[in-house]
Amino acid sequence: MVEAAGAEHIALPAEADFDDRQDFGVTFPERTALKGGKAIAFDLENVFVRPGRAHYKVIEAAQSAEPADVVITEPAFLGGAFLVCRPLGERPPVVVCGVLPLPISSRDTAPYGMGLTPLRGPLGRLRNALLTTIAARTVFTAAERLAQEINHELNGSPLPFPIMDWLRHAEAIVQFTVPEFEYPRSDAPATLHFAGPISASGSQAPLPSWWDELDGSRPVVHVTQGTVANHDYRQIIEPTVAALADDDVLVVVSTGGRPLSTLPPLPSNARAAEYLPYDELLPKTQVYVTNGGYGGVQYALRHGVPIVTSGGKEDKPEVAGRVAWSGVGRALRTETPSPAAVGRAVRAVLGDPRYRVRARRIAASMERAGGLPRLAEIVDRQLSGRRS
Repeated sequence: MVEAAGAEHIALPAEADFDDRQDFGVTFPERTALKGGKAIAFDLENVFVRPGRAHYKVIEAAQSAEPADVVITEPAFLGGAFLVCRPLGERPPVVVCGVLPLPISSRDTAPYGMGLTPLRGPLGRLRNALLTTIAARTVFTAAERLAQEINHELNGSPLPFPIMDWLRHAEAIVQFTVPEFEYPRSDAPATLHFAGPISASGSQAPLPSWWDELDGSRPVVHVTQGTVANHDYRQIIEPTVAALADDDVLVVVSTGGRPLSTLPPLPSNARAAEYLPYDELLPKTQVYVTNGGYGGVQYALRHGVPIVTSGGKEDKPEVAGRVAWSGVGRALRTETPSPAAVGRAVRAVLGDPRYRVRARRIAASMERAGGLPRLAEIVDRQLSGRRS
């Protein structure tokens, strides 16, 4: 796909190229028993910081072969963090594409990964300051130590900022959502921009044989675990199917590419496919049920669909927090919610039009946000700044 677009694909070396489509428990067996802050600390150290050395070296090799005008990356590619430690002029400008909930620190937000929504006023800022101090001394200690070692090796100097806050030091952050879905920060950098979702279309999967049943005669509840954390259906697919088995709804399941044979037996009101064309499905959907993948949530909101989400690991607690805070749906703050909890949340969203009203307001904001042309404009601004 990269080469078909006219670009050159450069593979990462093995130490930075693990397959995130596998269950993380297979790649990192020691991670299985970890929860909460310990799971966040493990991921930060092993999934993100440690591969950063190889990320950086790949960028350096590409730069030596053919100097770039700009580097476009995403928050988890921590080669970008080590790159921005060098002075601008010795390196190209860096533009970070926000494909995760915005992780930059702020006096107005709790530390990233805790899933805590903002608390206003002096009390909120005191809470955030205390939690930030605690997290720095406990959760992030090993990752910070490793990041310091890598930067000494690569750049011969201490890392001048907390590794989780490296985006502040890029020339631009282009967040792929709108301000209505992101926590306000009074100390946000001027380099932060919002572009809304940039994908032009969803899956081009063929329509399944049961597609004609989406005729409006029953509310459609779509449930998915995306394409990465979709190995354990107990996260959201199984409890959703069980919870709504006797409801007058049509439950539409997407396995994100896993064979349908991996699903448990489905009740009579459920249908399934490996992939579904979202641009055709979501306009017919009344509730989007998810385990919290950021991209899928943005796509649902682009169509004005309210959301029910579970919690989980990775960035999912932060996604769930924003769903609740923005009022576009219900957040179940657990990785494996019970069918009863899922059922209550879905029925609440179906029965209260305020969730859809708020989701549609965000959809309207996304229409105005600019999308891919907005990203291109910001990248071009970096290029013109270098030439002037």
